[in-house]
Amino acid sequence: MRWVIYNLLFAIVYVAMVPHFWLRMRKRGGYRARFNDRFGRYGKVVETALAGESGAPRPTWIHAVSVGEVYVAGQFMRALRQQQPGIRFVLSTTSSTGWREAEKQLGEGDTLIYNPLDFPWCVRRALAAIRPQRLILAESEIWPNLLRACARRDIPVYLVNARVSDRSAPGYRKLRLWFGPVLRGMRLILAQSELDRERLLAAGADGERVVVVGSAKFDVAQRDEQREAEMGEVLTSSGVSGDDTLILGGSTWPGEELFLLETFKRLRQGRDNLRLALAPRHFERAAEVAEVISAAGFRCIRRSMLGAGEGSASDLSRCVGRGDEVLLIDTTGELVGYYGRADIVFVGKSLYAHGGQNMVEPCLHGAAVVVGPHTENFRPAMADLLAAGGIIQVDDPEALAGELMRLVDDPAARRELGQRGMALVKERRGVVLRSAAMILSDQASRVSSDL
Repeated sequence: MRWVIYNLLFAIVYVAMVPHFWLRMRKRGGYRARFNDRFGRYGKVVETALAGESGAPRPTWIHAVSVGEVYVAGQFMRALRQQQPGIRFVLSTTSSTGWREAEKQLGEGDTLIYNPLDFPWCVRRALAAIRPQRLILAESEIWPNLLRACARRDIPVYLVNARVSDRSAPGYRKLRLWFGPVLRGMRLILAQSELDRERLLAAGADGERVVVVGSAKFDVAQRDEQREAEMGEVLTSSGVSGDDTLILGGSTWPGEELFLLETFKRLRQGRDNLRLALAPRHFERAAEVAEVISAAGFRCIRRSMLGAGEGSASDLSRCVGRGDEVLLIDTTGELVGYYGRADIVFVGKSLYAHGGQNMVEPCLHGAAVVVGPHTENFRPAMADLLAAGGIIQVDDPEALAGELMRLVDDPAARRELGQRGMALVKERRGVVLRSAAMILSDQASRVSSDL
């Protein structure tokens, strides 16, 4: 009876969310071409790819949603392939932004799909087409009907880099009637922290199957020297010289751009070599952020226009050398290239919004990293960075402005903070390789016990 109730509630919620999904489709695009994937229906080309060549092993299905989770999934794919050559993957995601990044993670023989909706008939079709030998879920992707269907087909399920956010924890605990059986059906849950483990146990997970391994975010962070060189040229084109002090707002959310612009305006007084770049978390907000920049009294240089023809040349002739320009990074997949050049990085979704964005990447690049009070989505990484003195966290906008001013005026403090953060990130690497080995070892023992 409880699953009838779940399916009814899921249907109601999904129908209520349809207008929201439609708006996202119009803003971001990318859904329509593969919309049938949501219902477990695939075209002949995709079905052929899912089936693989004759005699090929059944694939490992990995599911990830956000761009950050897709990066984690990519690291697991490489680690599993390193330890088990010949393995192939089906990688699924739910968003068009996740899809664009997921395409970069694929190897030979891998297939990319949109995850099916968690209705029983959609899940059954997907499993029949994919026929996975195992399912690996990233972070907090717990879909009851999908997991119940896997249990009925004896498909082992693993939850990697598992976390339970502050917002989700009370709901998981209250709904343990539904989540408990699903969590207990998993072969292994590899949690980021002891707190995540406690919350999973409170939701009904089996304590013997929940293991704390640390955060995979430390493994995901990678430097790309070629990309850094390319983005260095972009910064030069936008008027940022090697002698300038660059403040970068990375993955910012509404309200944070305006705060950084107002703070930048104050900091620029008497500091001619100070520059600012803003990279909003969602690139479709670019026009909105450009208006905010102009309204604040600065000239906006859009990254998408640099090197794009006559328009960019006109912009640069007005901006370079004036000192009143702000670079708007309105492209995707390039942010990591700017971290290596930035002196100070503010990581977004941490000042006004909740959850935080990835602060590990700028720390790896040796930047002086500052975040606001809301970093719940990265609690284990934040705990390690704070303990090592490798990051600064502030309680409110006023304190953030004070820290930015201090770091702007103290290059030695910036370098020391950046070095501590970089050392901590390198020290914490290895979670993905260990986790991959645990998954393969568990399934090997499972197979041997069935013989």
